[in-house]
Amino acid sequence: MGKIRKTYDVPFKKKAVDMYLKEGMGYKTVGRELEIDHKIVRRWVQHFEAEGIKGLEEKRGKAKGSGIGRPKTRPEDPEEKIKRLEAENEILKKLLGK
Repeated sequence: MGKIRKTYDVPFKKKAVDMYLKEGMGYKTVGRELEIDHKIVRRWVQHFEAEGIKGLEEKRGKAKGSGIGRPKTRPEDPEEKIKRLEAENEILKKLLGK
């Protein structure tokens, strides 16, 4: 099983970024103050500087676009479905010896 990662809300991330940028604290100091890893603070600052407040929003679990993922299949024609299921039944009957 994977490691469960804690998520932080945008105001908390913004507070950490402000402590670094406005108050001049270092990554490690901010991390110690907020009881989080300093690498997380560095990542938040980089995202904030690149994208602004949008960079602090949670990105996990969100699709990046409509073209991402498995393509939708067309609905199967009822006659084709019947033929496919009959063929499956015949195979199963042969395997079971009936």
